[in-house]
Amino acid sequence: MDQSNRYADLSLKEADLIAGGKHVLCAYIMKPKAGYGYLETAAHFAAESSTGTNVEVSTTDDFTRGVDALVYEVDAAGEIMKIAYPTDLFDRNITDGRAMIASFLTLCIGNNQGMGDVEYAKMHDFYMPPEYLSLYDGPATTIADLWRVLGRPEVDGGFIVGTIIKPKLGLRPQPFADAAYDFWLGGDFIKNDEPQGNQPFAPLKETITLVADALRRAQDDTGEAKLFSANITADDYHEMIARGEFILESFAENAGHVAFLVDGYVAGPQAITTARRTFPNQYLHYHRAGHGAVTSPQSKRGYTAFVLSKMARLQGASGIHTGTMSFGKMEGELGDKNMAYMIERDSADGPFFHQEWLGMKPTTPIISGGMNALRIPGFFDNLGHSNLILTAGGGSYGHLDGPAAGAVSLRQAERCWKAGADPVAFAQDHQEFARAFESFSTDADQLYPSWREALKPAA
Repeated sequence: MDQSNRYADLSLKEADLIAGGKHVLCAYIMKPKAGYGYLETAAHFAAESSTGTNVEVSTTDDFTRGVDALVYEVDAAGEIMKIAYPTDLFDRNITDGRAMIASFLTLCIGNNQGMGDVEYAKMHDFYMPPEYLSLYDGPATTIADLWRVLGRPEVDGGFIVGTIIKPKLGLRPQPFADAAYDFWLGGDFIKNDEPQGNQPFAPLKETITLVADALRRAQDDTGEAKLFSANITADDYHEMIARGEFILESFAENAGHVAFLVDGYVAGPQAITTARRTFPNQYLHYHRAGHGAVTSPQSKRGYTAFVLSKMARLQGASGIHTGTMSFGKMEGELGDKNMAYMIERDSADGPFFHQEWLGMKPTTPIISGGMNALRIPGFFDNLGHSNLILTAGGGSYGHLDGPAAGAVSLRQAERCWKAGADPVAFAQDHQEFARAFESFSTDADQLYPSWREALKPAA
């Protein structure tokens, strides 16, 4: 059934919809299956996203039609479809009237993805109008709170050098805590990797108690504050709260040095909101394990990593992993820096829409996945700043002189970039950075082919 007479209005102008402030706008790449028209399929998609059914029903009235989702722009050749969703469509809390990402996903990514006339459809961007934007929690804490703990300026406090304990599974509590201590002698921030929790060989209560002690000892030995991001992800929000409360109790006077890591993709919006609202004083670290199954550039359905990151800021993530923009081991592109800009700036351009955040606190880009000191200068050159968190597992523990030296090499790499120096020349006066060339020689050969001669030890 062609529903384009009701669920499409190509006379609508995007500028007018934005000025009106009553619609969430979504841009998709969509392809109909063979034999179906583009506008017809787009209208069916909008109908399924809002008020529509496959047949006329007696309960539809004039008010119902007023909250129809409307296709307002199509480009069949470019496979671009834009839909305006009235903000009244979206579910809100009965407790406080706040908006919820679960409802946004239910309507805008829900059943429409599986309809028989759609070959594929993937959301690439969305726009939130000011009044509706204000109904989302947004972050409670930001990287400025971590900079303050570290004794740095709260504006442009710079690079937070972090890691992931390696191997990510298999260490018992004491070896895990020892590995944390060794890194903290040179670095700032350690995160649990996404599978780490309460395994039989590493009970959370024992591990956390030892890690809290290791943090105290590292602070005493270095005279510097240290940070730990503890995984509290669980199916049950009671379990998440219990983990969080135990962790804060264990770190005690260092509770402000603790972030909470939540696997926001696999555990979903409820897990993020539980952490955001129950522990508003803790930095909320959004880990996105599993997202690549949907957000990968190879996937034709679902939504992009850009969309995921933008939703994370709305939900209240203090930081989210944004990939390495092609400089590490994970999928990515140089243009992914726009994802970082969208979540950290108050005004930013997406692939289809400009978004004003109206003072909502920023979300920190967290970089991980195959990064080491040799890749850092190029990464920062592409991004344009270093106000972020890096969690380099192999880039720290793979350093020939150990994780503390690995952390120092990462810090030196940032200094090299800030100075605009040639990395090979800079390495000649910075031992840990120089040893990174030997530690990651395959990368060194690819990025800096002349390094072996220039850094040859004196006879």
